Amino acid sequence: MRIDFPLIIDPGECVASRKTFIAVAGNIGTGKTTLTEMLSQRFGWKAHFEAVVDNPYLVDFYGDMKRWSFPLQIFFLNNRFQAHQTISGGMDSAIQDRSVYEDANIFARNLFEQGQMEKRDYENYIRLYEVMTGFLQPPDLVIYLRKSLPNLKTQIQMRGRDFEKSIPDEYLSNLNRYYDDWMERYRLGKKLIIESDALDFVKRPSDFEGIADRIISTLDQRDLFLEQAGLRVAAIT
Repeated sequence: MRIDFPLIIDPGECVASRKTFIAVAGNIGTGKTTLTEMLSQRFGWKAHFEAVVDNPYLVDFYGDMKRWSFPLQIFFLNNRFQAHQTISGGMDSAIQDRSVYEDANIFARNLFEQGQMEKRDYENYIRLYEVMTGFLQPPDLVIYLRKSLPNLKTQIQMRGRDFEKSIPDEYLSNLNRYYDDWMERYRLGKKLIIESDALDFVKRPSDFEGIADRIISTLDQRDLFLEQAGLRVAAIT
């Protein structure tokens, strides 16, 4: 007589064997950092934020894009590559504010095509990017926050960073166009496009929970459930 015993799963072991890596992508002023922080708290993912305050090139870049475009992009590439490696090599689930893939596909491309980066610098950058990303395992999910130009400008003015107030409309519009193109061609993993113009996930909890529900639906729900169960058990013990 055969007896089938129920499968007993230790949630702690599930966390160790299956982690989640999320990247939040989007233009300047879409709310990536805020959403990254909120999702980190909601799901227990470790957050990795974009370097802004301690970026030694950013203020100079917005004053003279052509002069500082190449060193700025190298700084971001290095910073995001290290964050990506840390996430991939760690045991914890994590969420990253802007991915390494956006640098080449959107920002460096935009600077080159606008004449703000020399051809030799751009080609050198792309070769370096391709070598570096060849060592990386892509995220489980890329979330793309899409926002129209008027709403981007409103958000940029509201957060009050002096060096961002002079960003040309053409620059932001081109970034939006390149983001759409990149998302259309993205095949490295799962992706989730969120139209954020009508959303206020900070002030309206229902908007945020709607985003969280869409993430759960897009990811492997069993793995995500087991991961969250492990987090709850760890918190209790």
